[in-house]
Amino acid sequence: MSDTNKGRTLLHLARAAIARELGFRSDDLPRTSWLEQPGATFVTLTLHGRMHGCIGSLEARLPLIDDVRQNAIAAAFEDPRYPPLTREEFADVVIDVALLSTPEEIHFRSEQDALQQLHPGLDGVTLEYDPAATATEQADSGLLEQATVRATAESAPLGRPNRATFLPHAWADLPEPRDYLAELKTQAGLPEDFWSDDIKLSRYTVKKWHEVERQHG
Repeated sequence: MSDTNKGRTLLHLARAAIARELGFRSDDLPRTSWLEQPGATFVTLTLHGRMHGCIGSLEARLPLIDDVRQNAIAAAFEDPRYPPLTREEFADVVIDVALLSTPEEIHFRSEQDALQQLHPGLDGVTLEYDPAATATEQADSGLLEQATVRATAESAPLGRPNRATFLPHAWADLPEPRDYLAELKTQAGLPEDFWSDDIKLSRYTVKKWHEVERQHG
């Protein structure tokens, strides 16, 4: 199956899943073999030109068909940054589905080294910092110092303290790697000038499909 047809299928599955949650009738699609393969997706909703939800998976743990359905429902009704989508808004919402590659860890010696390895416009990047693990290592070496790191559900949208990701399209607003990484740290609940050798970075690419803007007479 071509990428274009795969995209149409994933967009249909996402919209159908939201429609059923809202009580609309919607034709579903059969569970064909490629949809049964593990896959990781992000589903983004746009309403009247503004984002209205974005939820996704970084790792392929579920069959692709289940992953895109679950993320579509979560983007529509469970993203804490936006009110749940309503029946009245459903016809106007535009859906994007991004299919992620397997994440690749970025190995670096310093923040500058990490910045030089980023590929603007191409990489999606995930940042993770575990202060508990770091504190344990410091305590074992007798170097423990008191530290407080801010982490909230809003600033760590992947559900873990000090973890966040930007899809590749974030480069459009943050074209400079230093600005991109600083904002990513902020989204993970860290100060933008924070750095630690225990920060972990990984990158991935995406294939993305976008619904045509919906027109109403």
